[in-house]
Amino acid sequence: MATVSLEEERTETLVITGMTCANCVQAIEKGLRRLDGVRDVQVNLATSRAVVRFRPGLVSREDLVRRVEQIGYGVAEAAEGKDVAGEILEAEARRLRRRLVWGVIFTVPLVCLSMGRDFGVLGDWASASWWNILFWALATPVQFWVGATFYRNGWKALRNLSANMDVLVALGSSTAYLYSAAVVLDLLPGHVYFETSAAIITLILIGKYLETRARARAGEAVRRLLRLRPEKAVLIFEGREVEVPLDQVQPGDVLLVRPGERIPVDGTVLEGETSVDESMLTGESLPVPKAPGDRLSAGTLNLDGSIRMRAEVVGRDTALARIVRIMEEAQQRKPPVQQLVDRVASVFVPAVVGVAAVTLLVWWWAGGDATEAVVRMTAVLVIACPCALGLATPTAILVGTGRGAELGILFRRPEALEQVGRLTTIVFDKTGTLTTGRLEIRRVTSLEEGSEGELLAKAAAVEVLSEHPLARAVVAEARRRGLVWPEASKFRNVPGRGAKAQVNGGFVLVGSREFLEEEGVRFEEVESLEQDLKSTVGTSIWVAEGNKVAGVLVAADAERPESRQVVDQLHRRGLSTVLLTGDRRSVAESIARLVGIDEVCPEVLPEQKVDVVTELQRRGEVVGMVGDGVNDAPALAQADVGIAMGSGTDIAAEAADIVLLQSDLRLLPRALDLSRSMLRTIRQNLGWAFGYNVVLIPVAAGVLSLWPATPSFLQHLHPIFAALAMAFSSVSVVGNSLRLRRRT
Repeated sequence: MATVSLEEERTETLVITGMTCANCVQAIEKGLRRLDGVRDVQVNLATSRAVVRFRPGLVSREDLVRRVEQIGYGVAEAAEGKDVAGEILEAEARRLRRRLVWGVIFTVPLVCLSMGRDFGVLGDWASASWWNILFWALATPVQFWVGATFYRNGWKALRNLSANMDVLVALGSSTAYLYSAAVVLDLLPGHVYFETSAAIITLILIGKYLETRARARAGEAVRRLLRLRPEKAVLIFEGREVEVPLDQVQPGDVLLVRPGERIPVDGTVLEGETSVDESMLTGESLPVPKAPGDRLSAGTLNLDGSIRMRAEVVGRDTALARIVRIMEEAQQRKPPVQQLVDRVASVFVPAVVGVAAVTLLVWWWAGGDATEAVVRMTAVLVIACPCALGLATPTAILVGTGRGAELGILFRRPEALEQVGRLTTIVFDKTGTLTTGRLEIRRVTSLEEGSEGELLAKAAAVEVLSEHPLARAVVAEARRRGLVWPEASKFRNVPGRGAKAQVNGGFVLVGSREFLEEEGVRFEEVESLEQDLKSTVGTSIWVAEGNKVAGVLVAADAERPESRQVVDQLHRRGLSTVLLTGDRRSVAESIARLVGIDEVCPEVLPEQKVDVVTELQRRGEVVGMVGDGVNDAPALAQADVGIAMGSGTDIAAEAADIVLLQSDLRLLPRALDLSRSMLRTIRQNLGWAFGYNVVLIPVAAGVLSLWPATPSFLQHLHPIFAALAMAFSSVSVVGNSLRLRRRT
């Protein structure tokens, strides 16, 4: 008996071709879920992608592709660094345009001649019977060649025991065409409607063409990021410059990047100086200077210097590739509101067909006029628009996340969009979030006759030999002041407490009071200074020569210059603010006063931060947590919305819902505003999509005929106007989503 290997679950992304509306999404999801081993399927109409989670031991990628093709759709081969879905949409737009041109060539004269005859413009000679044959000849290529896509796609849907927009269009136009053909053949009495069948197809093709073009534009942000990836790189090999395909670059290779060229991979500058435009990656508009040792990110633009760099991260692991991957994953996800849309879409087309059948029977029975009954049924079939339902949510997410990436904001989990609109409290981590995370010397106090500079130089002579963050702050301040310090010897470091070394023949000690006391330094004469230091924010670094205190330095983490402005903006939006930090209360309260924070939670250990967030939620607050994404990960995950401060080369916390690519707090209110705009656009789109169908399907069925005061064009909605409304319904949804490109 064969044993099935149940390997760990895999996720595969398929680029689907041939989808036209929300019912296509439903058909593919249902078909794939029937395969043994498939755990989950999410199909996105706007991005033309299906993400399938499955057990490789039970089902393979080939099985998935085969099933999609059996359902009646195609699967395109994806390629690294290429937006295959976007290329498919562009190709589909070109195909639709060609069909549309022929549709217009046949439909315009058909409609003009038909209306001219109906209104008596062409005179008595237009009443000859051969006119109907001419109309039939003009309508036939539109019906069966220009409109062939509706029949093909409709047949696919029916074969899978489902129905989609193409079924409605095919039924509606075919009803008008076949009824008219029967009239010409004297099988039925009445008027011919060949111009109606042709106009339905041509008008809906216009809408589909505009919709496809708009969908292609909606994904432009991802394509712009993909275009940042150069195809080749210049490799320094045995002293020679060799141009190689980017895929051949390996970690450790030395590359040459000339002015005006894109950085090919993530790495470090080895030789040369330049400035780099990182705006497409982080949203930062100002060029960033680069020198040996500085980090470089793939896709950024080298502006004005020739440099050599060492390749460190290549291929799918570069920051650019990870950002694109996060965007694509976010665009694929369905927020909770989409679940309602999926349920409606699954029954939408059958319900419309049922309404159309009832309309035919009622009007035929009530009025005894088969022509009027057929016209009303045709209007119902044509005016219904499931496309708008399927595009309402994904297009808004597609455009909004793309706009966010341009601003330096990554939306990792669109499910959190609904929570963003309900936020009541923003919790800030301190270090690296409200502050820069870099210690600076804020105060230098000398107790001896020498100047502050001399005290700082002695401290720097010792600290230059240490790697502690406080030591680096001392040395940085000495360098900033242009000081020169003597060389130290006999250096000894006591981790977490301080250091000592021989300077100019005597020992200098630098560190905490406890460390200096252990080394025999007396503090009796500095009690007044200690009292003064209690009101100073920062960490005291004591300096002693021999056993006598020489002075004290105070180091503090500098607040971000934009922190106050950002907190004020949050307050204007009705949000309360909380500072969460492990620092002592005096430091936390001082920072809170400086930036305007409402509430302070000091002396909190990293593992306790999640408890603070939980307590706020228990109080009824909807909490957004802003942190650096490393030790704040549990709190970011616990918060209703986690927002991680990151950088273009180090995308922060997997636990976060939103990542700010720059360490710039000004992106926070922009991220919140864009999130709310995305949610508002989704609601507008869904309101339009539902409202359009709920209102206009009854109008097409003739409900308004019950009120004689209703204008006649609404009492008798012609199928051509129904087709026009349907054509532009989905276009309006995509167009509304595209407005997000101009946000913030």
